[in-house]
Amino acid sequence: MCGRSRCTLRADDIPRACYRNNSSVRNLHTDRYRPSYNVSPGHHLPVVRREQGSSSSSSASAATAAASDSDAVVVHCMKWGLIPSFTKKSDKPDHYKMFNARSESISEKASFRRLIPKNRCLVAVEGFYEWKKDGQKKQPYYIHFKDGRPLVFAALYDAWENSEGEILYTFTILTTSSSSALQWLHDRMPVILGDKVSTDTWLNGSSSSKFDNMLKPYEDVDLVWYPVTPAMGKPSFDGPECINEIKLKIEGSNPITKFFSTKATKKEESSNLEEKNSCAESFKTDPPKRFKKEPETQDNTAFSSLTEKGDQNARSNPISKFFSTKGIKEEESNLEEKKSSAESFMTDPPKTNSFKKEPDTEDSKALSFFSGKGDQDSTSSVVHSQDGPAKCQLKRDYEEFNADSEKNTDETSKLCSTPARKKGNPKDCGDKQTTLFSYFGKS
Repeated sequence: MCGRSRCTLRADDIPRACYRNNSSVRNLHTDRYRPSYNVSPGHHLPVVRREQGSSSSSSASAATAAASDSDAVVVHCMKWGLIPSFTKKSDKPDHYKMFNARSESISEKASFRRLIPKNRCLVAVEGFYEWKKDGQKKQPYYIHFKDGRPLVFAALYDAWENSEGEILYTFTILTTSSSSALQWLHDRMPVILGDKVSTDTWLNGSSSSKFDNMLKPYEDVDLVWYPVTPAMGKPSFDGPECINEIKLKIEGSNPITKFFSTKATKKEESSNLEEKNSCAESFKTDPPKRFKKEPETQDNTAFSSLTEKGDQNARSNPISKFFSTKGIKEEESNLEEKKSSAESFMTDPPKTNSFKKEPDTEDSKALSFFSGKGDQDSTSSVVHSQDGPAKCQLKRDYEEFNADSEKNTDETSKLCSTPARKKGNPKDCGDKQTTLFSYFGKS
């Protein structure tokens, strides 16, 4: 497809651009031609066609001379956008309807088939524009020869007479499938005649088979392109700015974008680091009130001494190193298992001579009374037997074992469930709770 082109050539340069250097040239309506960087359908462009003679009697001799010269051509200024001759005179011409013709089907459609024998022409331009679609965006590209020579397109022309009796000459540019180098841009391109042989064949040839061989994509490497401003999409936009090359913006490759993104990232990281440092310094210099040291009193001194002792035991205990619920439960289950085994040993001692039950006397009754009381307080548990030293040793061992079990259990429960200490001096609390020191004082 070719819907925009650049033609700033002078009218007298058109025959030479079409390889008509030694031909006799006649100009027709060239005063209507206006060079432009942005030519669209409906504009006048000079085309080169064969001389077909004149119907006026005054120019009969000139027509005869021109007919005798097979190389005679006419530079005829026509409007881009074909209006077939069979169009109604009252119809308003639409130049955008047939500004291109598919070369593969010109011999099938009535609008073009009748024009092939005698109405072939050449259109010379300096380049043309094509748009690359990217979603809803369209980016135009300017396509031209690398050495700057004009491009010559194969075209067909026709004449139509309107209701006022005016004859309007129009033309259409033939297109073909895109070359391998331009398939990424569009699936169609104009038929480019790149040498004198192809232009002579199209302009003066009579065999349709030769035309089929010419109407092919242009595959030479001297055809180049580059992106231009999207503003030239408007037909009113004209001037050298239309062919100025631009740099396409690619996401993530803009140096300015990289600069500001890196700067913003560094600024954010530095601010976060400064905020953390300031928080740490403020915590050291001015800790929260709930962590401030309380005034030393007799009550909290006693409490702190007990706490420090408990902390030392907790640090020596492997459970306090992990603070995991699973480890605490396993330790508690081990302690309970040891305690139950000790109790079962006491209730059902081995049947040996050293653990035989004594006969009930007043001394043994008193001892069993105190022993039962000790079991309730979880402070001591002993079985009195006749072997005095062995039984006393057993009593002391069991008491130490039971005391250690309760201490570890209490320390474990403290680590998991001891609530945070209240803020302020315990003596200043409004609920008037008794302290540990006062409890020992009463006792």
